[in-house]
Amino acid sequence: MTDHEQLHRDGYVLLRRAIPAEWLAHLRAVFDDGVRPSDQWATPRSWDWRHSLLEGDARIQAVCRLPSLLAAAGEVIGERFFLAQVEGREPLAGGGHQQLHRDLSARRPGDTAIALAFFDDYGPENGATRLVPGSHRPGPHAPAFDFTDESRSVQLSGSAGDILVFDAELVHAASLNVNGARRRSILIGYFSEQLYASHRETAALRNIRMDTGERFEPCGVALASQRPGTLTPIIS
Repeated sequence: MTDHEQLHRDGYVLLRRAIPAEWLAHLRAVFDDGVRPSDQWATPRSWDWRHSLLEGDARIQAVCRLPSLLAAAGEVIGERFFLAQVEGREPLAGGGHQQLHRDLSARRPGDTAIALAFFDDYGPENGATRLVPGSHRPGPHAPAFDFTDESRSVQLSGSAGDILVFDAELVHAASLNVNGARRRSILIGYFSEQLYASHRETAALRNIRMDTGERFEPCGVALASQRPGTLTPIIS
């Protein structure tokens, strides 16, 4: 099964060590420098997470444009899209647990792709993401999903430099950071170009100050085989 087929079947793909290892020290430092308390965000953030304002850093922006990541986002969205949002998130010790949920598409299933790029190793001990494979496209007669039922959920584990890419409709959640180990990541949102007007209306509420005018085309190439610099974005 190809990465493309897995992405459509399961609703996610995990790009192992997609971030060059030599970038990680800088990315961690940028994350730590950008941490802001809840009252410095336009919309208050939860108490049990660190949130980092880091979208202006060039290396952060480079992570968001890694060819394999853009290929996966484009495969989910299936049409011209843009980088809508990036912010740093880290569960604090004893915090971070979420109930299973969907982030939801805006107009149609698949118009929003989400990525989590991990700057530290992650697993059950420090709050790794849980998800329910295949839950992004329930059948027409499927019962409503019970978000309290964890029987089908799987918890990810992996290394710093991995990137999880998933459909916004996929049922998922963060988990409790049991041992307090660092689990820095950036949450990245990619939207269909059709959502640009509504995105602009709410950008200030999400502390988005970066230029979101760049456009990307779905490229249909192998998700795991690309190297930085091999995909040319379409600029408008």
